[in-house]
Amino acid sequence: MKLTALIVEDEPLAARRLADMLARQPEPVQVLGTAESVAQAVAMLESPQPAPDVLFLDIHLADGLSFELFERTPVRCPVIFTTAYDQYALQAFKVNSVDYLLKPIDEEELSAALRKLRALHSAARAAPAPAFDPALLGQLLQQMQQTLPGTTTPGAAYKTQFVVRVGEHLKVVPLDQIAYFFSLEKATFLQTTEGRKYVVDYTMDQLENLLDPRRFFRLNRAYLAQQTAIQDIIHYTNSRLQTVLKPLAPDTQVLVSREKVNVFKSWLDR
Repeated sequence: MKLTALIVEDEPLAARRLADMLARQPEPVQVLGTAESVAQAVAMLESPQPAPDVLFLDIHLADGLSFELFERTPVRCPVIFTTAYDQYALQAFKVNSVDYLLKPIDEEELSAALRKLRALHSAARAAPAPAFDPALLGQLLQQMQQTLPGTTTPGAAYKTQFVVRVGEHLKVVPLDQIAYFFSLEKATFLQTTEGRKYVVDYTMDQLENLLDPRRFFRLNRAYLAQQTAIQDIIHYTNSRLQTVLKPLAPDTQVLVSREKVNVFKSWLDR
């Protein structure tokens, strides 16, 4: 059977990669559209276009947690969660999803999830998708809001230093000496206030979860900055903001995405 899908993912490269993988399947899946936020996903699900057969849903989106989607509109199709957070994936799986896929998504695991979905369609072709358990969803939302990046948990044990490699030596870099983190050419770097940069063995998503959100903010997909490193903020086109970091960033323009502008302003004005 020909399946259709809606992808809800706020990282364009990840969304494009998933769409390409779906197109390469032995039985290709047609992507009806891609949403980058909860608001866009709600609009697409409530539009007159035919409902998708499956929803690929990232857990952490630019404008909040994707679980808010179920509070704002009925979701009548099966869900496959995609996430970089293993502990959250296991919880999300309990919320009546068909499956979950850890990022970066493995093509064989994607194929297995689609086979499971097709088996469910064949077994109960006329049956509606299972309703989401409101009590379980509420409990999960509370747990996620306490532990996901962008929220503050009293007494949370955030990282206070990083160990980096310098040649054959290991060096400890305290948090106060870190200006920002950035990703470049599939690597993640730590930039110090003294202008040195070191490779770290973390993804940007992992760093966002490990660092105190009162001190660090995820400006965009590639930059995570300490507040003291933000030297200037300039209005930019399409309601975005441009930040000037110190030391100067490899990218000449470090932009705050439009969806994060209000959250960023609130973070600054505490």
